[in-house]
Amino acid sequence: MKSGDASTESSPEMQGFRLDDFFEVMPMSLWLEDYSALHELFENWRAQGVVNFQAWLAEDRERLLQCSRAMRIVRVNRQTLDLYAASSGEALMARLGEVMRDDMLDGFASEMLDLWNGKGTFQSSSVNYTLDGRRIDISLRGVVLPDRQRRWDQVLVAVEDVTELQESRRAALANERLARELFGQAPVSLWVEDFSRIKILIDEVREQGIVDFRTFIDVHPEFVERCLSEIRVLDVNGHTLRMFKANSRTELLGRLGDVFGEEMLASFAEQLVDLWDGRLFQQREVQNRTLAGDVLYIHMQFSVFEGYEDDWSMVLVALTDITARKKAESYLEYLGKHDVLTQLKNRSFYVDELNRLERKRIKPVSFISLDLNNLKATNDLEGHAAGDALLRRMGEVLNKVIDRPASAARIGGDEFMVLLPGTDEEGARIVLSNLHRLIELNNQFYGGTNLSVSVGVATTYHHEGLGQALHAADLDMYRDKRQHHAFRRADDIRPEASDGT
Repeated sequence: MKSGDASTESSPEMQGFRLDDFFEVMPMSLWLEDYSALHELFENWRAQGVVNFQAWLAEDRERLLQCSRAMRIVRVNRQTLDLYAASSGEALMARLGEVMRDDMLDGFASEMLDLWNGKGTFQSSSVNYTLDGRRIDISLRGVVLPDRQRRWDQVLVAVEDVTELQESRRAALANERLARELFGQAPVSLWVEDFSRIKILIDEVREQGIVDFRTFIDVHPEFVERCLSEIRVLDVNGHTLRMFKANSRTELLGRLGDVFGEEMLASFAEQLVDLWDGRLFQQREVQNRTLAGDVLYIHMQFSVFEGYEDDWSMVLVALTDITARKKAESYLEYLGKHDVLTQLKNRSFYVDELNRLERKRIKPVSFISLDLNNLKATNDLEGHAAGDALLRRMGEVLNKVIDRPASAARIGGDEFMVLLPGTDEEGARIVLSNLHRLIELNNQFYGGTNLSVSVGVATTYHHEGLGQALHAADLDMYRDKRQHHAFRRADDIRPEASDGT
């Protein structure tokens, strides 16, 4: 999150859901930003032959400022205004230079490196300033959402105030007595642990002549489990008990197997790799569980206490619950790929999936093009609520019929497309037969207007023929639709003819 050409325009609607409404109810600082100009800047640099991006930035500080200026802030939520003591979004945007000063550029450089390397997420720790002059430590996490019009034109950035956590850590290094008090009262989960046995195990592996530690633990996953079992927890604070829903320290430590489930093994393996490489201060996201079985998404900060670097017998692990933020990110990602009304995939996903099928050269691929026959008439005669009900029913049918790797998408108002990778003509006919059967059942279950669709089917056995097959499926669907309307007109005329002859 950096200052750029900030805008306070209304947040765009995503599939009928207003992002600004969503932001306002979330319990963390959220920023919706547009990085499309940054993507173009990166592409220009790549065209100029830039390969070592980290060195490229280090050569000239102005390049990092160029990245910052290429970002545009679209929207911030109420939690952001409260965090930065801003009276309004306009006031915050106008004074971003006071919020984001030079001492945050190091963290910004790591964010840019992640984006340059093609990661869809980035994170950093940095320092910001509120509009009333207070210095705050922040933990920043960004995720690139599905594009709407240009690459990286939607980036969600979540900012957490970790000032108290950082102050607790700094105080622990400066004054043990004060640190003990802060440890007990800190509003974050703090663990003091003994990693000395893990240090011994890693040193033993090194003495065996192992050089590639990552390959070693891939071949010997039992080593990761052994190290996890060797962690000795020396103490936890009160917030930890509340966070993990434990009645006592004894209960929590006696049930650590319930807290650190199989989900923990992958992230702990990465932690061991960092320790092997000498990184005694680490930050990462992990997944734990409460004693009640609830999933916790956690930002973990691991640091070896000063003076214990040789044996790792005293380490501080600080855990911040980011479950709410992860759910927000997950829901926004869902909105970016799904049509909210029908729960099917949306047009954006459909276009990306077509491109993926073409790149992967998957064959055969079958298409089923569908169009509701009576949506407009239903909207005109019964109202849009009745029309929306028809669309939802269509979504129910397609969601029942289609299984991965196939997908069904709503690509227009009453238009749907089913993509069937690896499916030949016979397989497509089976899917179509199931579709018609479920439509009949749906019409029996629901009263009122019947669900009726025009359908077209096409199959290609050549990856370069996707566009032709798609066009053929559409033409087939339109022929079916013309026949449907011709039969309806015949039905309308037939009674009149019998009366007149």
